[in-house]
Amino acid sequence: MARPGRLGVGIIGAGKVGAVLGAALRAAEHAVVGVSAVSEASRERAESLLPGVPILEIQDIVERSELVLLAVPDDALGELVEGLAKLGAWQPGQLVAHTSGRFGVGILKPVRAAGAIPLALHPAMTFTGMSLDLTRLMDCTFGVSADAAMLPIAQALVVEMGAEPVAIAEADRTIYHAALAHGSNHLVTLVAQASELLGQIGVEAPERMLGPLLRATLENALASGESALTGPVARGDVGTVAAHAEALNELDGDVLAAYRAMAHATARRALNRGLLKGNQFSDITNALNGPRTPDNGEDRPGGNPAGTQEGN
Repeated sequence: MARPGRLGVGIIGAGKVGAVLGAALRAAEHAVVGVSAVSEASRERAESLLPGVPILEIQDIVERSELVLLAVPDDALGELVEGLAKLGAWQPGQLVAHTSGRFGVGILKPVRAAGAIPLALHPAMTFTGMSLDLTRLMDCTFGVSADAAMLPIAQALVVEMGAEPVAIAEADRTIYHAALAHGSNHLVTLVAQASELLGQIGVEAPERMLGPLLRATLENALASGESALTGPVARGDVGTVAAHAEALNELDGDVLAAYRAMAHATARRALNRGLLKGNQFSDITNALNGPRTPDNGEDRPGGNPAGTQEGN
């Protein structure tokens, strides 16, 4: 016997997120009535995670569904919603949820105008598009936004997928998403840069060297916040910071700029926490601003003199 309150769910976008969330809703005994999949990869993903679910045209999915899950790129969401509104596809009382982190329910204005119920359900997790993501859902949160009366519906859907809902105000969605992107996306860049440097000096398995260090650092930072901060910048070890900057200046690529930017931010936060004194902060800043890369005429006749940094 079906559990009460089960919905017919349509998934628009069988990307890594849509297919996984569709599978999670199916595991909660909702009926996935159709999925859209254009590329060969998305078709294979749909077949793997949503076996037996028909691949349908988008308008057909909306027509058949009590809950429509829009799992499409941010820049495509508004156009898709408006296009379906012009076709008269949205139905009164229908639940329409998108998975974008950037947007709340404002972008679903055409949905609301048709009498449907807009929801924003964004999983704060990176996806592989494979079944292991279903296990990861059990340990993640969703940023949810909805009208006050409809927020319990959004929260219940998230709980049914095994995750934890966290209400995000409509006006705060962009900051919410920026925080996640800054922490997650830039972490990948930092790891890639650190691995690249180790590879350049002959370390054959950079991931084995970095793995234990980065995992411990992340766990400490999550548990203790900035109290976990360590390293030469936080210690005021000016000579080491200057040596780092000088060595990185000899290399091609984007590592020096990233190192400087993050070291400046770290020094500022260390100063604010009282880990650095004012003179130490100044010395660290000067050390970071020392060697210059020859970009845009800098370090060439007529360019900025070495040892200066504009905008700091």
